[in-house]
Amino acid sequence: MFTLPNITTGLNLLSGCTSIILAIGGRLELAVLFIFLAAVFDFLDGMLARALKLSGELGKQLDSLADMVSFGFAPGILVFVLFIISGAMDIFVQNGGDIHNFWMNGTFGYNVSYWVQTYLNDLLGNQSVMYPSHFKGWYLFLPFVGFIIPFFSLFRLAKFNLDTRQTTSFIGLPTPANTIFFASFALMLWDGFGSNDWKATLSTVLIKDQVLMSLTVIFSALLVSELPLFSLKFKSLKFSENGLRYIFLLISLILIALLLVWALPIIILLYLILSIIDNYLIKNRKHEIQS
Repeated sequence: MFTLPNITTGLNLLSGCTSIILAIGGRLELAVLFIFLAAVFDFLDGMLARALKLSGELGKQLDSLADMVSFGFAPGILVFVLFIISGAMDIFVQNGGDIHNFWMNGTFGYNVSYWVQTYLNDLLGNQSVMYPSHFKGWYLFLPFVGFIIPFFSLFRLAKFNLDTRQTTSFIGLPTPANTIFFASFALMLWDGFGSNDWKATLSTVLIKDQVLMSLTVIFSALLVSELPLFSLKFKSLKFSENGLRYIFLLISLILIALLLVWALPIIILLYLILSIIDNYLIKNRKHEIQS
């Protein structure tokens, strides 16, 4: 049971748990860091299992259980918190505030923690008699849209365990890719904090409830879709066999070098676009061969 690959899978789970606590506490940037750490452990456990020849059904089940926390529940909590911030911004503007003055003095973590605690107090009826409630009506239930992500991740992970077609590629968006996409929104908000430039403007636009809700539904549907997507598993280093992978990795590295955290959602969209193009080319080749 307690083999090195399985212990590494456990570290994936613990990283996801830590991410959840940090997100609720307002430290979104650290929450994302632990999600990336979970992804590293998720990669290492499989590599160690193959290298040590310890692959088995137990490890496969443990991997899915850990992924459900790190790449299902943790991103759901991140989006839950982003919806709270989005609702707080809307309420602030509706009450006559200037969106550029939304953030209070203090750190990013303090600001996020303040709004999360305010929301939870309003949701659970724990308001002080000295202070009025902020979140009312629609805004009380808006953050729960984020839990669409773990709901569909549950089915995605179960499907992956049973689907024999996904040994060398994927059918539907992998949960780590979905997690990176939404984690990037938290990082962009953190990066734009305290400034009045394009970063601050774009980051607040991306977490507007209409935008965030639409993306949450679309990407959750992609998790369980029948869309074929290429994987980054290399059987050899030949360009003829891995051309698409090399192109994707090269463009991704260039985007990260130029845009840093702002490159992450673009990379996930690039992954989807290249997969669709690859599927189209494969179908054309099959059609030419048959004709």
